[in-house]
Amino acid sequence: MCATDRPRIRIVTPVRFTGGVDELIWNAARSARAWLDAANGTDQTELTCRILKLTEEAGEAAGAWIGVLGQNPRKGVTHSHEEVAAELADVVFTALVAIESLGLDARSVVTACAAKVESRIAQ
Repeated sequence: MCATDRPRIRIVTPVRFTGGVDELIWNAARSARAWLDAANGTDQTELTCRILKLTEEAGEAAGAWIGVLGQNPRKGVTHSHEEVAAELADVVFTALVAIESLGLDARSVVTACAAKVESRIAQ
């Protein structure tokens, strides 16, 4: 087995959601946006890259799920549900940064989305 064939190991620590953690998420998304703005600028090409980054992260989540299923006979089972969840969290966080990069408040956008979903479920 070459070094490139070895599965990545990621330690996932469960976190209980409290007001403090909630603030950590939104603050981290804003901080990541500011960090990227400073490093890469804010033009349309940069915004495009931030949105396309979602596809990259979603692909990693899909790859991890394939690893859970052992779909690749050469590699077998290479990932756990926790690793898939961590990859999905990367997708979520990347989306929050992209929303902030559009000049919008990610918390407000996600809250509106959750309210829309709740209203559909309640019907």
